[in-house]
Amino acid sequence: MKCAIITGGSRGIGSAICRKLASERDYHILINYHSNKTAAEKTLEEVIKLGATGEIIGFDVANFEAVTQALTQWQEANPDNIVEVIVNNAGITKDGLFMWMTPEDWSSVVNTSLNGFFNVTNFFIQKMLRNKYGRIVNIVSVSGVKGTAGQTNYSAAKGAVVAATKALAQEVAKRNITVNAVAPGFIRTDMTSALDEKELIKMIPVNRFGEAEEVADLVNFLVSKKASYITGEIININGGIYS
Repeated sequence: MKCAIITGGSRGIGSAICRKLASERDYHILINYHSNKTAAEKTLEEVIKLGATGEIIGFDVANFEAVTQALTQWQEANPDNIVEVIVNNAGITKDGLFMWMTPEDWSSVVNTSLNGFFNVTNFFIQKMLRNKYGRIVNIVSVSGVKGTAGQTNYSAAKGAVVAATKALAQEVAKRNITVNAVAPGFIRTDMTSALDEKELIKMIPVNRFGEAEEVADLVNFLVSKKASYITGEIININGGIYS
């Protein structure tokens, strides 16, 4: 069975990607979650309603041992399943000015986005290379391409994944594996619900926040066969705020 794994797949952009791939692609959907099992189960219900199959798989992407243990267990239970698509979407924010930032606020944000990318992708990459096919999409952020004040930790984490995307793409391209990143701007999700939308849309040329489904549409294209000549790209999806 061919599978797609989406980290941080229980809510927001991750959940939208799970639903979109369920409706458009012929993949068994692996929905990773860390703390919110109820939301993951709800996303799984929606995936099944859309006619796909799926399952939830709980682990903290930042923890190498936990990732390896959970994925090894899954692989051993499903020896014929092949993960063709990895969407590294899990991320957290702990915003604040750098001068007051604690080491924990720095490392937890960097570890989730950057080490999360390493831990999950590294587990599957040799299998993808042997299989001579794969699609890796990293969800980064406008903060990772332009930098955002009050988000030095998040900007650093996502900026590092931008650079890793470009490097890994070159290593694996000959094996028909593409590696791209999608950099959303202000998208209406739980993560942005505390922001002052009325004030912020003044900065956005299209005059609105984006929807998680719009990001999912872009990811859906990048994991398709149609996108096989696109690799090492960082695609901004931010309503014209930055390109």
